[in-house]
Amino acid sequence: MLKTTINLEPGKKVYFASDQHFGAPNPKESKVREEKFIRWMNEIKEDAQVLFLMGDLFDFWHEWNHVIPKGYVRVLGKIAELKDCGIQVYFFVGNHDLWMKDYLEEEIGCTVFYKKQYFEISGKQFLLAHGDGLGPGDKGYKRMKKVFTNPVAQWFFKWLHPDIAMKIALYMSQKNKMISGDEDKAFLGEDKEFLIIYSKKKLETEKIDYFIYGHRHLPMVLDLAENSKYINLGDWISYFTYGVFEYDFQLKIFEKQE
Repeated sequence: MLKTTINLEPGKKVYFASDQHFGAPNPKESKVREEKFIRWMNEIKEDAQVLFLMGDLFDFWHEWNHVIPKGYVRVLGKIAELKDCGIQVYFFVGNHDLWMKDYLEEEIGCTVFYKKQYFEISGKQFLLAHGDGLGPGDKGYKRMKKVFTNPVAQWFFKWLHPDIAMKIALYMSQKNKMISGDEDKAFLGEDKEFLIIYSKKKLETEKIDYFIYGHRHLPMVLDLAENSKYINLGDWISYFTYGVFEYDFQLKIFEKQE
C-alpha cells in the first residue's frame, strides 16, 4: 500500500478538522461558523506543521471550467495563508464536495485526496478518510454516489447555468438526508456503526494505530484494540471539535469566545 511519511519537527503538531458544511443552512448563519473556524486556524497557525481537512468543508461545491461557488473567500484565504506559511494542507473530498477538481490544488497548493489514504506520522500508522461509502450498509447512498460521480451525469450538470445548478444542488443538499449525511446523532453501537465495522475488519490484516474519519458528525474516540483507536472528528455545526496529534491523539473542542 502507498503511504505518506511525515516526521514532526520539535514543537510542531498535526491538526484535523471535518464537516464544516459552510453555506448551510444559509449564508448568514454560515458566516458565523466560518468566522469561528478562521479564528481556530489563526490559533493553530503557531504550531501546526500539517492540517488535514477531512471533507465536507462546503455544504455543496462544484467547479466549472471558469466558475466556482460564490462565498467562502475568508476561509479560502486563511487556508492559503497557512499554506504560504509553510503548513502542509491535505484536503479529503467528502460527499458534499465530491465535485472538487483542481481549484484548491492550483490556487492554494493543497493536496486533494478522493479516497482513503495511509500516513505514517512520527512512527504511528494512520488510515485517513472522509468515511462516506466505507463499510457495510448505506446502500442507498452508495447508489446515489455512483450517479453523482458518473462522468456523463457530471457532464450534463456542468452545462446548467451556475445560478440554476447551485439552487438545485443546495436545496437537495439541505433537504435530502441521503445526500446531506444528516445522520442520527446517537451512537448506534459498535456492531452497527459502519465505520467501526470497517476499521475492525482492516485490523485483521493491517496494523493501524489511528483510524480517523469525518462524515459521521458524532465526535468519538474508541479503543478498537490495545494499540488502535477509532476516531470520528465530529463537526463544526454542533460540536466544533477537532483533532490534534503530537505524541498521541487528542480530540478537543474549540471554545474560544465569540
